[in-house]
Amino acid sequence: MPTILHIDLDAFYAAVEQRDDPKLRGKPVLVGGSIKRGVVASCSYEARVFGIKSAMPMAEAMRRCPHAIVISNQMEKYAQASAIFFKILGDYSPEVEGLSLDEAFLDITGSERLLGDSATIARALKQRVTAETQLVASVGVAPIKFAAKIASDIDKPDGLRIVTAENLLPFLHGLPVTRLWGVGEATRAALASMGLETIGEVARYPEQALVGKLGAVTGHHLAALARGEDSRSVEAERDAVTIGHRETFEHDLDDKGELAVTLLSQADRVAVRLRAAELRARTVTLYIKYDDFRQISRRTTLDQATSDGGVLARTAIDLLSKVPIEARRGCRVRLCGISAENLEARDAPRQLGFDEARREKGERLGNALDQVTAKFGKGLIKRAVHLPDSDDEPGD
Repeated sequence: MPTILHIDLDAFYAAVEQRDDPKLRGKPVLVGGSIKRGVVASCSYEARVFGIKSAMPMAEAMRRCPHAIVISNQMEKYAQASAIFFKILGDYSPEVEGLSLDEAFLDITGSERLLGDSATIARALKQRVTAETQLVASVGVAPIKFAAKIASDIDKPDGLRIVTAENLLPFLHGLPVTRLWGVGEATRAALASMGLETIGEVARYPEQALVGKLGAVTGHHLAALARGEDSRSVEAERDAVTIGHRETFEHDLDDKGELAVTLLSQADRVAVRLRAAELRARTVTLYIKYDDFRQISRRTTLDQATSDGGVLARTAIDLLSKVPIEARRGCRVRLCGISAENLEARDAPRQLGFDEARREKGERLGNALDQVTAKFGKGLIKRAVHLPDSDDEPGD
């Protein structure tokens, strides 16, 4: 059987913020959108003791912990930490399947002959991640993906759980059915109505009865997982599908000028992440959510792929110009965002155009800004449109 490792950086965004600002250590930290309308993207373990979880509305999180410290997403910083993390993973196995910035599967079956048994590799990985990123990882090892993912989560934070082929079923069968992939609240209720509360009870239940109650796809899927069957292999080198940034506003906006300034900032953030990943994007998508929660998207494909924030911004703003936005119910904007899609490697060959010099200049500028940020920190250089008005400056 294969040996699959799942590794997950604990409370990733919040942990990066606490790493970089000692004043935040030991305190409840929430990373995410605005206090009134945003959601929690990540929270420190000090915040979790108040029952706060990722994806919880920020307003609810603040009700539970009024003294929590709220920090806006800083994706460039998280992308840099993620790049180091994945470079480390690649040293332990060529078979790495990234699930997000802070999470991956590794097939270490072949690595065990060179680097030691699974426990040795897992401990070495954890130690190296901490040494090189100052972050803490939890690791699970099992013969199948499904169990490895649970094993990494079950002893968080700083967890390490090894599930062998011999103890796979005893490990799974005592767990609640909500640990099964695909079991949400509706499926949990359906299983409860059948008297099934643990994975072991699902495994012992007649499969055809599950199919009759839950449908063929879900019934067969849950029965197989409950028996410890998961045929999925680690899919190495899965390319990023999209890189984007969205923002929910404190107050609904109906001014396209204000939205254009926001899109410019978002495009710059996306461009930084593209360059960090050595990628260019050929397609730009604009996302708009109105105050009645209706959501639309508009996209366009560029003649040439780019990692230039200016090009991304101009494209998104052009898309914005064709979207109805007015000062009336249903046309005010609650959220806007931009994503870069149809990605390709920055070193991929491309056809030269008449405006090649201008395109190269924009990308070289982005590279230079990245170098300044890496050396002196974020925020040293800003676009003029993002600076405060001179009338607002103290001493004027």
